[in-house]
This record gives sequence, C-alpha cells and structure tokens, in this order.
Amino acid sequence: MIKLYNTLTREKEDFVPLVSGEVKMYVCGPTVYNYIHIGNARSVVAFDTIRKYLEYRGYAVTFVSNFTDVDDKIIQAAKTANVSIETLVETYIQAFFADTQALGVKAATRNPRVLEFMPEIIAFIEVLVAKDFAYVSDGDVFFRVKKFADYGRLANKNLDELEAGASGRTDTVELNKEDPLDFALWKSSKADEPSWESPWGAGRPGWHIECSVMATSILGDTIDIHGGGADLEFPHHTNEIAQSEAKTGHTFAKYWLHNGFVTAADGEKMSKSLGNFKTVHDMLQAVDGQILRFFLVSQHYRKPLAFSDDTVKDAENNLKKIKNAYDKLTFEIAQNPVAAQIPDQEIDGFRQDFIKEMDNDFNISNGLTVFYELIKYINQGNFSMEARSLFEEILSIIGIQFEPEEMLDAEIEQLIAERQIARENRDFALSDKIRDDLKAQGIALLDTPDGVRWTRD
Repeated sequence: MIKLYNTLTREKEDFVPLVSGEVKMYVCGPTVYNYIHIGNARSVVAFDTIRKYLEYRGYAVTFVSNFTDVDDKIIQAAKTANVSIETLVETYIQAFFADTQALGVKAATRNPRVLEFMPEIIAFIEVLVAKDFAYVSDGDVFFRVKKFADYGRLANKNLDELEAGASGRTDTVELNKEDPLDFALWKSSKADEPSWESPWGAGRPGWHIECSVMATSILGDTIDIHGGGADLEFPHHTNEIAQSEAKTGHTFAKYWLHNGFVTAADGEKMSKSLGNFKTVHDMLQAVDGQILRFFLVSQHYRKPLAFSDDTVKDAENNLKKIKNAYDKLTFEIAQNPVAAQIPDQEIDGFRQDFIKEMDNDFNISNGLTVFYELIKYINQGNFSMEARSLFEEILSIIGIQFEPEEMLDAEIEQLIAERQIARENRDFALSDKIRDDLKAQGIALLDTPDGVRWTRD
C-alpha cells in the first residue's frame, strides 16, 4: 500500500482515496507574468512524477493544475511591457506548455484559468458572507480568520504567533479589516486596473479564493490530494482550507503534499522575488530537457534540491550511463531475440524492490538506487525482454524517453561486410538475421551485380 506524508498531520499515512481506484488531485499552478523558473519547475516535475506513479499503480488520476491569470504582478508586468494583459498571459501560458513539454511533463486533465470562474468566485464569496465567515468593508470582502476553528494547523502556526506577525500593518486595506489576521476574498477596484462587477462593487478576487473555487468546482467539495511548493503552506493553502471548509462544511483535501525548495549555490531558496533564479526557458537553450528533468526528479520531492552547474552535470553523467545501458540492452535483444525470451526470474525482485521504495512516500532517491542495481545486473550480461520491460516502466515513471539511436554509416557498412562473409561461408541463417536486423533499424538492403546497396527507409 502507498504511504504518503501528509503535511496536515505531519505523519505518513496509508493512501486511501475517496473512490477506490480513482484519484482527484489539484496542484497550484503558476501566476503567468513571466517564464517559470527552476524552482517552479521542481514542483511541476515532482507532482507529475507522483501522478505518473499513481497511474503506474493502477489509479485513474484526474489531475488539475491552474493558471492565475489576474494578479497585481500580471497587471504591473503588462504595463512594463506595454502590452495588454491578455497578450501577456497568453504568451506565458504557451511558454509554460512548451517548457514543461520539454521536461517530459504529461498534460494536465485540465488547466483552469481564474477568469473562467468569475461567476463561481462571486457566488462562493456570497455564501461565506451569508454564513458570517466573511464581511464587507468599503468595497472589500474579508474572511474572519478567528471564526474558523484550527486556522493555521496546516502550517503548524497558532493564532498568537500570527497576531504577533500581523501587528504594525497600517496600509489602507489593513485599516479596513476587523482583525489584522483577516484576509481578502474580494478587492475593490483601483483606477486603470481590470475589474468585474459584484454585489460589493467593482473589483477582482483575492488570490486565495481562486484555487478553492477552481478545485471544488471541477473536483468536488473534497479532493484526495492537494499539492504545491512548501512556500504555499502559509498563507495560501492555510487560507484555502479555511474558506473552502467554511463554505462547504466538508474536509477540503484528505492529503496535503508539499515539495521542497530548489536552493542556489549559497543555500538560499531560489525565487523571482530574490532575483536569484534561472528560467527554464533560458536553461533549455543550453541544457537538454531530459537532463533537466532527470536533475529535478532525482531527489526525494520533500527534500531541498541544490542547483548548480555541478549538480546538473552530475545528472547529465548519470543519465548518459542509463542511456548507454538501455542502448546496449536494446542492441543485445535485437542480436539475440530467442535468448531474450527466456524467463528471467530475477527481474520481478527488482520490480518489487522499486515499488516498495516508491510506495514509501514516492521515495525516488531509493527507487533510483534499485534502478542502478538493475542496470548493473543488465550490464553483467542479462539481456532479457523482462529486463527491458522493467527498464521502460521505470523510465516512464521518472519521465524519461529515449529515442532510438540512428545507426552510423560505418556501423551499417560493417554489418553488411559481416553479412557478405556469412553468405560466402553459406551461413544463410546469419546472413538473413543481419538483413532482418538492419531492416528493423530502417535500413533496406538491395543485392545487385555490383554489390550490396543500402538506403534508409
């Protein structure tokens, strides 16, 4: 049985989905005002790997990850670039799809955008106001934090700590609040900013309400897994829980998963706000997407991941070793297809060991250790179809796909020469095998009076 670490309880728990065999999963996506950076990509790849493993274990996963397409940062970025908000947003959404595809990320079941859900957001807030969990103040709507029991539990924070951190705030929005801890559900409009009509006047939604509405509208009042970066535990996910459960009266998410940060060379968290980030878009100009994917996936998702030229180079070297083993395995099976069909009793042991490690909170680090042991076993001369099947299963989970190597002209000429020798020795079985092997590689042979000619199919 899969066990996963639930941030809400700070314990590993047996994974029991709401509906047997099905998983409803929501992961917070990007605010689309720039290219995603390597820290954003870590979250995307981590939860993509978790999704792939759940599917490998037989679950039907409905995977939803949103785009925030209305936000202060988007408004400012559009002004700076002197483009419309719509143009800016669409540019970076398409860039997200291109960059994550290069990282081997499977398309989400759905990528909702905030602007698609404006009526639902307003209706959601109206329920909270009606239940007295929210109040209107000068065109803004705020959530009453102290009315919600266990607020801060997800981030392991109590109200006394939060009140101390909130003291001293004096901006206009803060002065509209009944309590410094309360957070905005709806913001009244400012001049020259986009706004939508609501029962409380023109304005736009607060950040936290957006994910609650999109998640519950698409997946229902209770979902199986909610994921995101560790920086979202507070306040974003904490506020999502409060407003969602206040509105529905039901548990919002059974399991909360959070990935660790990507750290820069000095150990500091990598982020746009600190200015120490590298965008995936820029990195893909110099680093193959498969290498970047392997770097991002090679550490347990909850642990910090150190980013440097050396750590990326290590990932590249390890991926080369994996590819070399796969190419060798594929070649040897092609050379000896009958021997490859002989059952290999050892492979299921490797498979069960890999599953055991991944079932333990998706421990990819230990899973890769098993993978390397499998590769060692293969390199000792165990070239079976069963070995290749497990090899490809693991590759699919970690999101790596190797393209078949195109044979070099010199390699083709060498095999043709070996085939000619076999024909002269009347070893027609070997001659036919070489011809068939080349055909499988897309190489067509034509025997002519002037010798053998070949072409690529």
